[in-house]
Amino acid sequence: MSVEIWPPIAPEQLKIEEDATQARELAWLINCLEATLLSLKHGLEECYALLAPIDPGSTLVLSTPRAELVKGHVTRVGPRIVKGIIHTRLRTTAPLTISINPAQPIHLAPLVTLNALLTQAVDLASLCFTEVERKGRKEKDYAATATFLSSQLRLLAQGIDEASAILKGAPTNVTEFKPAQRPSTANSSRPGTSTSTAVTDASIVATSTAINESDWTQFSAASNSFTPPLTHVLSFHVTIQDACLVLHLRALEPADAPVNLGVKLALAIGTARRLEHDEAEKVFMYRHHESDPAMSRTESGQSQPYPTRGSRAPGSVGATRGGSGEGEKVYVREKVRVESADPSLLSMSTKLSALSNTLSLARRNLAAVMGEEFTE
Repeated sequence: MSVEIWPPIAPEQLKIEEDATQARELAWLINCLEATLLSLKHGLEECYALLAPIDPGSTLVLSTPRAELVKGHVTRVGPRIVKGIIHTRLRTTAPLTISINPAQPIHLAPLVTLNALLTQAVDLASLCFTEVERKGRKEKDYAATATFLSSQLRLLAQGIDEASAILKGAPTNVTEFKPAQRPSTANSSRPGTSTSTAVTDASIVATSTAINESDWTQFSAASNSFTPPLTHVLSFHVTIQDACLVLHLRALEPADAPVNLGVKLALAIGTARRLEHDEAEKVFMYRHHESDPAMSRTESGQSQPYPTRGSRAPGSVGATRGGSGEGEKVYVREKVRVESADPSLLSMSTKLSALSNTLSLARRNLAAVMGEEFTE
C-alpha cells in the first residue's frame, strides 16, 4: 500500500510546494516562539534578581549538628559574605571567635561567575525575543531567522547548564602530593604511618589537570576578611554545593614540622589517637592569602579570578602569604564541614531547571521544522 498525490505533481513543482510548506511552518513556529522567549526572559530576570546585591541579604546559620565545633551565622548579600560571627571549638586548636570584616567581605567566586552567566543569559534571551518580535511585525526571510535563533538558543542553553552546574557544585579535585618512600629518619616520619616517609618535589602527583572550582588550597578566604585576622594554620573555605552554602574549616600544620618524641610514642602505643578524615595523611600545596585578590580586581573593573572548566585563574598564583608565588606544603590535622541551605539559591536552582526544560523543548521543535538533528 502506498500514498500518492492525485493529481500527480511534477518533481519540480513538488519541491516548490515542500519549500513553501516548510516556510509556512517556520513562520508559524517563530511566531509561537515569541511567547516562549518572553517567558524565558522573565524567568532569567527573576533568577538574576535572586542574586542581586540587595540589603538585607540572606542570613544563614552555620552550625555543626550534634556538636559544638562550629556555631555562628553569616549574611550573604549578592555574591559576597558581608558580615557574620563564628565560634569554633576545634579539637586541635584553641577556641576561637571570629567575625567577618565588613570592609573586606568574602567574595564567593562561584556566585561571581554565576552572576556573569545570568547577565549573558538575559542579554541573549532579550536579543532572541527582539528578533522574533521584529519578524512578527515585518515579514522577512524566516529561514535566516530560524538559523539565527538556533545558534543563539544553543548558546543560551549552554549558559543555563553552566549556571545550574555551579549551583549543584562539583566533586573536589585537588593536587595531591604523595610522599616518596625513604629510609626512616628522626624528623621526616609522619606519626601514625606504618612506613616512614619524606616529601620531595619530585614526588608530586597531580590528580587534576586544572584548578577545580572548590579547590580550597587556592581559594580559601583571605586572613584580613576576619577580625581578628586568621593565621595560616586555619583555612576558611566557602563554596556552593547543591544550592547550599558549604563551609570547610581545616586546621593545618606544616608538612616539614618536627614531631615531638612524646607524641610519636603516644600514637605508637595507642594512648593518643589522630583525628581521621578523608584528607588525612595527604600533603597539599596551600597558598595563604593575606588579602582578597578579588577586591583590587573588582575595584579596577576586572572580574573575579574564578577558574572555569579547563582554565587557570589569573592572579591565583602570586597572591600568597609573604607576596611570593610559592605555597606551603601542609597536612590537614582536622577538617569540619558545615552546610547551610540558602533559600534564594534553592529557588534559583528550581527556576533554572524549569527554564532549561522549556528551552530544550523549543530548540527541539525548531530543529524538527528546520530538518536538523537536535543535540543537547
